Amino acid sequence: MIDPSLIDPLCPVVSDLGPEEQAASYDRWFRAEVQASLDDPRPNISHDQVMAEIHALLKAKDNGFEVD
Repeated sequence: MIDPSLIDPLCPVVSDLGPEEQAASYDRWFRAEVQASLDDPRPNISHDQVMAEIHALLKAKDNGFEVD
């Protein structure tokens, strides 16, 4: 028998919600995450800038430099 205290109540496999309620709950969560991102006052960074920084870090690592 499984000890109920070991079950994560937030695990999607174990849920008291039906499929429609799960979908609605996820939709609310997702929309809140998107809105929080849109409302974030920090400056945006472009995809190209992020990729350039990652490529520079990877190149430095390949050349034997320690990267923080």
